[in-house]
Amino acid sequence: MKILNTLAVTVLSLVFLETEAQTEVPKGFTRGTIVLTDGSSHSGLIKDNIRKNASVTFITGAEEKSTYDGTELLAAGIEGTKYICIKGDFFKVLCEGELSFLQKSSDASGKVTYNGSEAILSSGTNGKPNDYFIYNSIDKQLKLVSKKNVQEIAATSFADCTAAIDKAKTVNGDLSQFRGAVEEYNNRNK
Repeated sequence: MKILNTLAVTVLSLVFLETEAQTEVPKGFTRGTIVLTDGSSHSGLIKDNIRKNASVTFITGAEEKSTYDGTELLAAGIEGTKYICIKGDFFKVLCEGELSFLQKSSDASGKVTYNGSEAILSSGTNGKPNDYFIYNSIDKQLKLVSKKNVQEIAATSFADCTAAIDKAKTVNGDLSQFRGAVEEYNNRNK
């Protein structure tokens, strides 16, 4: 009887440990969501390799690991941060609406992807990681915002909103402040 009790305790301990191990998040992974190019959304565990090689590693509930680069995704959400993918690059969404204010998070230029056995070299997008961009969700235009062109971008992007143009004039070299002008533009009809 003592052997049977010991065996039962051992089996229950193993079952408990197995259950506990399945709920642990693997090192380097966090909970998140990806949106594939077909529009389907999937939740699971994500490892952020965006800055390293413009990709994410994704684990579904079935413990299947898949790596997706920016050409295979429309968007990703990692720990409350939203990214959109344009021409293979990941962009952190700082504000969104008709115009989105983005910060480049990866550099996919020169990255090789495959269409079957055919190698395709990615040209990526202009700029470098940490650069700011305006993205027009209607015409899918991506514009690099720099200290040299900030007022020109404001004049062409916010043509029908003087409040946003005025807000853009207060940027004074800190391009992260351009976000306020984009938000002003997006709120113009509210």
